Amino acid sequence: MNEFKKHVVDIQNEAFALLAKVKTEADLNEIEIRFLGRKSEFNALLKSLKDLSPEERQTVGPLVNVVKQEMIKAFEEAQQKMKLDSIDWEKERLDVTAPGVKLPEGHLHILTQVQREIEDIFTSMGFDIAQGPEIETEFYNFDALNVPEHHPARDMQDTFWIKSKEGQERLLLRTHTSAAQVRYMQTHTPPFRLMVPGRVFRNEATDTTHEHTFSQFEVLMVSEDANVGNLKYVAQEFFSRFFKTEVKIRLRPSYFPFTEPSFEFDISCMSCGGETGCSACRNNGWLELGGAGMVNQNVFVNAGYERNRYQGLAWGLGIERLATMKYNIPDVRLFHSGDTRFLSQF
Repeated sequence: MNEFKKHVVDIQNEAFALLAKVKTEADLNEIEIRFLGRKSEFNALLKSLKDLSPEERQTVGPLVNVVKQEMIKAFEEAQQKMKLDSIDWEKERLDVTAPGVKLPEGHLHILTQVQREIEDIFTSMGFDIAQGPEIETEFYNFDALNVPEHHPARDMQDTFWIKSKEGQERLLLRTHTSAAQVRYMQTHTPPFRLMVPGRVFRNEATDTTHEHTFSQFEVLMVSEDANVGNLKYVAQEFFSRFFKTEVKIRLRPSYFPFTEPSFEFDISCMSCGGETGCSACRNNGWLELGGAGMVNQNVFVNAGYERNRYQGLAWGLGIERLATMKYNIPDVRLFHSGDTRFLSQF
């Protein structure tokens, strides 16, 4: 038994002695095959373990396994050292004084930039920013906003309806950010100032001025004494800051189910200042922008407020519409085209 152990240790010592002198990868491979290969003397010793008695195997077996693992580790370390020694470190040297290569940087999408600019202006005027779900119920999108049951806006040409299970309330992709008005009012008590930005969806054909998916923002102010003068002042202040020039506001009578009275509002042309008229404003000095008005009392009732207790003003606009005016963009479809030639300009 002692001779068997001695033989195992002698093989290990011989292998380690040769590894200490090895110079080439070919010599290393040859030594590894000699000591750990299938026909090696050490492998023969391993096979002979079966001829020993159980007591002898219990004594010798652990030694043989330890020696085998040590030799495997020694060969791996020798191979790693040989690879490191073969590297031309002079060629691998890093010149820390060499100028770096600047990586291309991305930036926020133009619509995100414009939306954040709008949010900054309103928050500076004391408005809260709120969000609403893009998949909305028929109640919040239409019923709560006093839109009649058979109003054309509910038809398929305007609304993306989502298939619902029988007996469940109908769902849709919201057609305006106004859908968030009643949701907010149900959990807040006036007075408050609110701005709701987000994507909306309309089932309509696309062209240079229309998209089926676009962004809007809704402005809502509610208090006991809100009035049209407040609406006009806030709108004038916003547009003057956004376009960075003095802007005048003009209100024209109109109709929307969720406001009474309702207005279409225009802003003075930024090209001619609204004084002389130009091609941008078709020579009338004004640019049409969107709808506004005093919140219909039926909307307040649907939100759980007492009728005639509060007054509110609301108006909303398309973010793409403002971006096209500010940056003179000819086609709204460019915003969602993914064309980096367009997007990299902003």
